[in-house]
Amino acid sequence: MPEPEVHPLITAISPLIERLDAELVVPEEARDDDVPLLWEGEPLVAVRLPVKASEGGVSSLLAEVADELGGPLNTLSRGQKQQAVLMLEARGAFEYRKSAEIVAEALGVTRFTVYNYLNRARD
Repeated sequence: MPEPEVHPLITAISPLIERLDAELVVPEEARDDDVPLLWEGEPLVAVRLPVKASEGGVSSLLAEVADELGGPLNTLSRGQKQQAVLMLEARGAFEYRKSAEIVAEALGVTRFTVYNYLNRARD
């Protein structure tokens, strides 16, 4: 039985993916922090970059929480966003530099809102 044909884009980027120590992921399994690659307007594959301690830590935690809550963080209800912030705090997300800004952007809220969610939980 012949091997399945590999898309030319995948063949072209494979050396780069290997050099970056990244991996290719089918679009259905892509997380929020994966990079989707489109071909003729359709998702062909996603690139999962390795987590770097300095910048990927928060992104990785955001992806985990999004997976657990069942969807992109910016589409969650207000209550779910509050829950996401608490989950991120419990996992140490706010120990990273500029984490409140990163979390706020992912949730589609302001940094002030993120701090409000944290303060309400502490009261």
